[in-house]
Amino acid sequence: MKIVQVSPYDYMHPGGVNQHIFSLGEHLTRMGHEVKYILPSSRSKEHPKSGNIVFIGRPVPIHASGSIVRCPVSPYLLFSDRICETLELEKFDIVHLHEPLFPPLTTACLRYSCSTNIGTFHAYRPGSWGYWFGRRVLNHWVSKLNGRIAVSQPALDFISRYFPGDYTIIPNGIELERFATPAKPIEEFRDGKINILFVGRLEKRKGFGHLLQAFRYVKKENPNTRLIVVGPPGWSRWKYELLVRMYQLEDVVFVGYVSAEDLPRYYHTADVFCAPATGSESFGIVLLEAMAASKPIVASNIGGYASVISRDIDGLLVNPRDAKTLAGALDLLINDQPLRERLGAHGRLKAEEYGWDKIAHRVMDYYERVIGD
Repeated sequence: MKIVQVSPYDYMHPGGVNQHIFSLGEHLTRMGHEVKYILPSSRSKEHPKSGNIVFIGRPVPIHASGSIVRCPVSPYLLFSDRICETLELEKFDIVHLHEPLFPPLTTACLRYSCSTNIGTFHAYRPGSWGYWFGRRVLNHWVSKLNGRIAVSQPALDFISRYFPGDYTIIPNGIELERFATPAKPIEEFRDGKINILFVGRLEKRKGFGHLLQAFRYVKKENPNTRLIVVGPPGWSRWKYELLVRMYQLEDVVFVGYVSAEDLPRYYHTADVFCAPATGSESFGIVLLEAMAASKPIVASNIGGYASVISRDIDGLLVNPRDAKTLAGALDLLINDQPLRERLGAHGRLKAEEYGWDKIAHRVMDYYERVIGD
């Protein structure tokens, strides 16, 4: 089968959706299918030398839902000859659009596609003015989708509020073996201290500020602890580093960006993983990565995370934006090693359900069912 994966997000700024399409494409390729990609790029001179990626559109940063998304905004893409010519030349069996109603790139591909069109909806936002005001126009593009996938129940609830219809839930996947295989811990952090790990962008909705407040309480009760922060640098990091100095907090280590090869080492260095996001999360890929590494988790009780974690079985869920409750859950795990081991073991079993081998086969089964229908 000939398949194209389309993403509206900048190739040069790795994120969950682009990670998803390339992992899915890799596993579909292993299954014997031909896979290509269409997505924008902000730095054209740094494109990889690959014949299976078509770069269309120049993304710009947009502030949305407490985050920054980088995607094209030029309306000229809706009339792009290059998109039309690419789809006409390649004659794909499946055009798989991720966030298919995100203009202009994915909607343009949907407009010109004469193939079987599959849309995957990744986002969850409590409210979307764009969908609310644009739903009459976007309904025209929805009608061109032959199949609709949502990555979680919260994502389905969100999109079906504006565009009711038949959706199938197929979650994000993870490279199970990459995180489950024991990796050499980071030597400088193996000094007997309990390591709490945070992985993610230091955006407001990721809740790191609440974790920092919680760590103040944790550090007073448990001096032998450390907070390791893994994520790309930015202006928010300097703000949090200033807070660390103001609070006179010790043992908060901002590692910065970590390569894909080294990331599993940080999970295997940690004793506890913490995800304190405040909302707008449709899923929790970082939760699954920590689970695959058999690490106990403390996470906010928000829809996207609660769809992955079973409370008190493979992780602890706490109220979002509640630093004291978060500190209490961290304190519980710090002082209860058997509980850490039990949660980690159950999490490892849960992660097996989300290995890309299984998820890619579910996606292919869905393609075949939609084509058959």
